[in-house]
Amino acid sequence: MMLPMRRVLYCTLLLGFLYPSQSVRLVAQTSKSANVSYEKDVRPIFKTHCFQCHGESNVIEGGLDLRLNRFIQKGGENGPATIAGDHKNSLVWQRVSSGEMPPEDSHLSPQEIRIIEQWIQLGAKNLNTEPESLDNNTYFTQAELDFWAFQPIKKPTLPTINDSTLARSPIDYFILQRLQDANLSPATAADKTTLLRRLTYDLLGLPPTLQQMKRFLANNSPDAYEQLVDELLISPRYGERWGRHWLDVAGYADSEGYTDKDIKREWAYYYRDYVVNAFNQNKPYDQFLVEQLAGDELIQSPLSDLQPADVTLLQATGFLRMAPDGTGQAGVEQMVARNQMIADTINIMTTSILGLTVGCAQCHDHRYDPISQKDYYELRAILAPALDWKKWQVPSTRRISLYTDEDRQQKTEIESRAVIATAKRQKQVDQHLDRTLTEELIRVPDQVRDALRAAYKTKSDQRTDKQKALLEEYPAIGKIPSGSLYLYSRKRAARAVELTKIVDAREQEILEQARDKFLNNLPQEQRTILTAAQQTKPEQRTLEQNALLKEAPVMLADYATLAQFNPTAAATIKANRQIIEICRTTNSTEQLETMQKQVDAIRAEIPKEHFIRALTEPVDHAPDTVLFIRGNHDTPGDKVNPSELDIFAQFIATNIPLKGVAQQTTNRRLTYAQHLTNGKHPLTARVFVNSVWKHHFGRGIVNSSGDFGVLGQMPTHPELLDYLASEFMDNDWDIKQLHRLIVTSSTYRQISQRTETLDEVDPDNKLLARQSIRRLESEAFRDAVLAVSGLLNNKMHGPGIPVMEDGVGQIVLGIEKLDGERINKATGNLGGEEHRRSVYIEVRRTRPLAVLATFDIATNAPNCTKRASSNVAPQSLLIMNSDFMVEYSQAFAGHIIKQSNDSLEDQIQLAWKTTYAELPSTENLQALLTFMDTQIKQFKTEDADLDDQVAHRKAFEVLCQALLGSNQFLYID
Repeated sequence: MMLPMRRVLYCTLLLGFLYPSQSVRLVAQTSKSANVSYEKDVRPIFKTHCFQCHGESNVIEGGLDLRLNRFIQKGGENGPATIAGDHKNSLVWQRVSSGEMPPEDSHLSPQEIRIIEQWIQLGAKNLNTEPESLDNNTYFTQAELDFWAFQPIKKPTLPTINDSTLARSPIDYFILQRLQDANLSPATAADKTTLLRRLTYDLLGLPPTLQQMKRFLANNSPDAYEQLVDELLISPRYGERWGRHWLDVAGYADSEGYTDKDIKREWAYYYRDYVVNAFNQNKPYDQFLVEQLAGDELIQSPLSDLQPADVTLLQATGFLRMAPDGTGQAGVEQMVARNQMIADTINIMTTSILGLTVGCAQCHDHRYDPISQKDYYELRAILAPALDWKKWQVPSTRRISLYTDEDRQQKTEIESRAVIATAKRQKQVDQHLDRTLTEELIRVPDQVRDALRAAYKTKSDQRTDKQKALLEEYPAIGKIPSGSLYLYSRKRAARAVELTKIVDAREQEILEQARDKFLNNLPQEQRTILTAAQQTKPEQRTLEQNALLKEAPVMLADYATLAQFNPTAAATIKANRQIIEICRTTNSTEQLETMQKQVDAIRAEIPKEHFIRALTEPVDHAPDTVLFIRGNHDTPGDKVNPSELDIFAQFIATNIPLKGVAQQTTNRRLTYAQHLTNGKHPLTARVFVNSVWKHHFGRGIVNSSGDFGVLGQMPTHPELLDYLASEFMDNDWDIKQLHRLIVTSSTYRQISQRTETLDEVDPDNKLLARQSIRRLESEAFRDAVLAVSGLLNNKMHGPGIPVMEDGVGQIVLGIEKLDGERINKATGNLGGEEHRRSVYIEVRRTRPLAVLATFDIATNAPNCTKRASSNVAPQSLLIMNSDFMVEYSQAFAGHIIKQSNDSLEDQIQLAWKTTYAELPSTENLQALLTFMDTQIKQFKTEDADLDDQVAHRKAFEVLCQALLGSNQFLYID
């Protein structure tokens, strides 16, 4: 009987080392402690499963309220629910043990039923005096009030350790104290090459350059490592790396989401650039938060002609605009979409800053944490003036123009020039229209030309019925719009031929009419003689015929002499022929396109108007907020005022105003942001330092980064967490100083080598007796491949690199060019933009870049407080077969060959050093030489005509791909 108990006690002691605040729970349950109480043990069960029907939101089914022990003892319609010391005859136990309650599929577990049984048998006691009433719904049990995450941050004294020479940093005292309590020793320090690679990836997300390696390895100064830390922290690459971490928790996206349309957000990148700059500038974290929550409330209205500092503040508010937003899309239920956007914004804000799942209280009181539904809507009221679901602003109406007064003046001046050029072009259009009209009028009878011209020139709404009828009779005239000029111009040669035939026929008709008129005045005999003479070929005419025709020149009239006999007709024919010649030689399309290009060139000088995706409040707008019963906006409940969560009121009071003094904004968000960063809030600093720690060690001190509540994991080193939080605030929320404190510690510098003892005692490395091996995140992996290939483009900021779907449905970089069958004809060549860092790639919710998605990209539904780190087959397949890896391996090989001499050994050493920040061992070098020899022979076997140099290059490309696909490249040691 003793051996099992000893095992339990041993496990309890070990758990005490790993989770000190949880060991008490285990001991209590193991020993069947007599202090099972309502508040600590039973109420959490009822709160999770039963309150929604028995007490919450004034719902008391069967008259039974389970929220207080005395209510339970009083009972409901069937009498008292418990009989102290007699669980079998207690109604509440009977209902839950039989599965009758809770109803449906939410039955209690055997362990929960056992706890209720023990509690009743031990007297159904509670630990503390209960409140007189629950009218204000702010009752907290002592266990809830005492929960570690809700306690004020107090800076602990450094623990006593056996060997202080092992400590380089205050951090080490806390780690070493726990290790010595567990009879463990810390690992030795890693060598310089390991530290260099670890540090550059951690701080920059990139492998060390050859220059950095040379400089650091040659630096024998005692503070060489500290110098390296400072060097990396001032690199612009630092902001890109750590900005990406914040963008995870902020839920950054370049598209709206919500529906499958996933509409693109054109200006979201301004928020991303703000975040990158903030980290590079080492903006204090308290200021960083205030600007994101209430940057607009720090600016005086109106928001026009903005100064750079004001632009920065508005960029920051993009934090509250990152949630999926379907309100600007057609076909969505607006009220649902609006409230969902607000709910997602609250989730982003509370998980990223408070580390609490406040969103679980949207429809009912939080089932585990002391957060009421009223708390949720009081927090929502803080955002209500800017996110008013009843007076909603769709995304396009919320954007803020970055145009300055100077930009507007310049635009006006350029636009006036463009107007002149446009008028000049329009004049030319009118001339071409008039010419085309004249050409087309050649086709109609002379007697209707003037009437048709007048009808065409008359505005459509002013035409008479007669004019309308005339145009309907000659539809070709009425259908000469300016937009069709190109059609007339395109067929100008054919039209000229056609019109010439019409004019020639008309000319012959006029000549015939002139001859007939002359002949009609002569006797029949003379008429016959002249007609015969005119129809005789000139070379066959007699002298008599020639003499007769000379006396009657009209009989031989042609285009050249028509004016002598019919000057009016001759002038018309001449004018028509001139018109036809102009038609034949005039390319109106070319003329107008040239003039349009001139207009476009002028307008291209206009400064492009950019916009910020910002959150602002309408002036003097303070809407009421009501609680939604069961979270349904169609069933409003009581009105609530803006407020912090009630659980924090015991430590830090806050008075969030309903209306601002200046009547411009309410100052609700600004007051709340200042409250979060006043140094007294128990979570703001804890959550952030824990996040920073997580990115340096692979897991947080609280491993559930977005949940510091009851369901979250307990801190492995609670005193260390509070020390870091206190130190962080004492150093004016200096983020880079926090990095220095962590990465200069002995704990951070340890080797990552595992031992049997550590694997048995601490398999997850929670005590940090060594450093943890970590796989590169998706962005760091892609960026590292780009870096070693020599193609990395360090251009910062600006619009995201576009993504598209390729021919097989994979998401790659590029701009889609769909043909008539919606087949993408685009290429991935973006002029070097495709080689930029991953933080600048568009984050499309429905289009994650394939290479990033394969390696666990951050989710944004709505945000990501902790990424997955998987090891799955598609990753290996991508490394072996993807165009991405093949192309960059080829570039990597070319980069190495270009930098080194012709020695294969030198090329391999340089490639290895570039990839792993160290030289290969003799064994590895020999293995790679053998590999090259084998690959070259294989390529030549496949193609006997292959040139030696080409075979060498192809084999070296395969070797480079193997280096990039190795665990040594994928993991940080």
